[in-house]
Amino acid sequence: MIPTIILLILMHSAVQDKLTIFDFTQENSGKGWYIVNDGVMGGLSKGEFSIENKLAVFKGEVSTDNNGGFTMIQNRFKTIVTKNFKGFVIKLKGDGKDYQFRVKSDRYQQYSYVYQFSTSGEWEEISIPFSDLVPRFRGRAVDLPNFDGGQIQEVAFLIGNKRDEPFELLVSAILAE
Repeated sequence: MIPTIILLILMHSAVQDKLTIFDFTQENSGKGWYIVNDGVMGGLSKGEFSIENKLAVFKGEVSTDNNGGFTMIQNRFKTIVTKNFKGFVIKLKGDGKDYQFRVKSDRYQQYSYVYQFSTSGEWEEISIPFSDLVPRFRGRAVDLPNFDGGQIQEVAFLIGNKRDEPFELLVSAILAE
């Protein structure tokens, strides 16, 4: 017979409270991130990504010149199963501007599931229920259901507020809860 304490430990480990997707305090967490600027469409925005003081730093300048107006960082990876969770939590410090958190359940799908959020200028945790991530393609709504939470193969942050502006977003972790 299994002692009660061991049974409780086994039951707890079968039901995870959180899943760490990225923890930028850990070594190698900055690998695989890359920039997509609006230059792919003729724009002049410039984004940068780096790891500084164990934080992901996404900063740069958004320009609306030449029909531009966005920059994004993204990371593609092997499938992470998220079906046992209800949403994402992002630990970050923004600059008071609006950003988008984007996910893809399949890296080859053309659309992303998008959640727009505002930052306060202070450290905060942004909670994003899976059901609030809406499908969008090139800024337009797609006639599909919202994110079902089953799995992810890509995450991204985008800024594109239809104005010329400098920006800086610091991220310490991305979790599923």
